Amino acid sequence: MQIYLPIAEMAIEMETIFILSAFVGFLSGIFGVGGGFLTTPFLIFLGIPPAVAVGTQASQLVASSVTGVLGHFKKGNVDVKMGTVMLVGGLSGSFIGIFIFKFLKYLGQIDFAVSVLYILLLGIIGPMMLYESIFSFFKKKKSVRGEFNTYKVSPFIQSLPYKMRFPRSKLYVSALLPGGIGFVGGVLASILGIGGGFILVPAMIYFMGMPILLVAGTSLFQIIFTAASATILHAVMNNTVDIILALVLIAGGVIGAQIGVMFARFVKGNYARVILALLILGVCVRLCADLFMEPDYKYSVVVDL
Repeated sequence: MQIYLPIAEMAIEMETIFILSAFVGFLSGIFGVGGGFLTTPFLIFLGIPPAVAVGTQASQLVASSVTGVLGHFKKGNVDVKMGTVMLVGGLSGSFIGIFIFKFLKYLGQIDFAVSVLYILLLGIIGPMMLYESIFSFFKKKKSVRGEFNTYKVSPFIQSLPYKMRFPRSKLYVSALLPGGIGFVGGVLASILGIGGGFILVPAMIYFMGMPILLVAGTSLFQIIFTAASATILHAVMNNTVDIILALVLIAGGVIGAQIGVMFARFVKGNYARVILALLILGVCVRLCADLFMEPDYKYSVVVDL
């Protein structure tokens, strides 16, 4: 059944969008990733304008983050104080990201910029994940607790000013650190429509020494509000949030994630990461091909007001 997307100004098969979002949700359930860095490129492949894909994907982040954080709240795995400090940086980053996005849209370069940024992002993440996954087959396994106990925060980070106590995480660190990490997440949410968990989570662990059990829930807590602010700003300032597209993406993503969680127990961690890394590299190659190959139509009469 075809549906008309008023903001994207195009008609598309609803089943195609639903299957796409369910597939990404399925991958999210198996691999434990947000999936935003895959949803946006897939929407672009289907012909959705990159600006609309980014703005609409930001709205889906809100729904997926709420679903995830509720489970972490029940288990007590959310440091609200840490998440609030990260949120201050996240909101600032989302505002700056929106203005960068609007400026690129004004120049008529937003489609090119989004594609290039995704190529760089996936081109870095894919090989690193593939290397780490293959290397882990030959590396002697260590317990998470043992690795965490031997980790030391660098002297530079310890010397930063404006220190705050975070009793839940048992940390005494500069507020600049979680604020800066949140800022990066806000910029990513606004410009690329992703939560940036694959960057925020390692940063929270290795830069702040935050307990691993609290990292995911705390990251999702601040992403809810950061993505919500990015969605509102995209809708008001850029007019790039298609509510029809968002509803279909959310419905498919929720269903796919539940199915993925059920299948996750049958997939071994290292093999799963190899598959995901190859998928990321495949998407990166496709984006490169679309960017550099000659298009079917060299000219367009569409005017971006």
